[in-house]
Amino acid sequence: MGFLWASLVGSIVLTVLLNVVPRLFPGPSQKAEQRLHDYLVDAADARSPESPRRKVQVFFPWKGMLIASVVLTILVNAAGWFVR
Repeated sequence: MGFLWASLVGSIVLTVLLNVVPRLFPGPSQKAEQRLHDYLVDAADARSPESPRRKVQVFFPWKGMLIASVVLTILVNAAGWFVR
């Protein structure tokens, strides 16, 4: 129960800090926002297919993982049924 309260208080404190600090320091906050915006625009440009900076292509076998999950679920349930 202590972890729950600590987590709740920590969440509230971080929320208040993240909303109050930019109001106390508007100049650095705007600079940080602009740097983040520039970084995100550069990252989006690098992801475009015609970009020469695109180096990594990620392969995520979601169909295979879905099939494996269904098969393993059936096997685990069948094993549990046979054990009982």
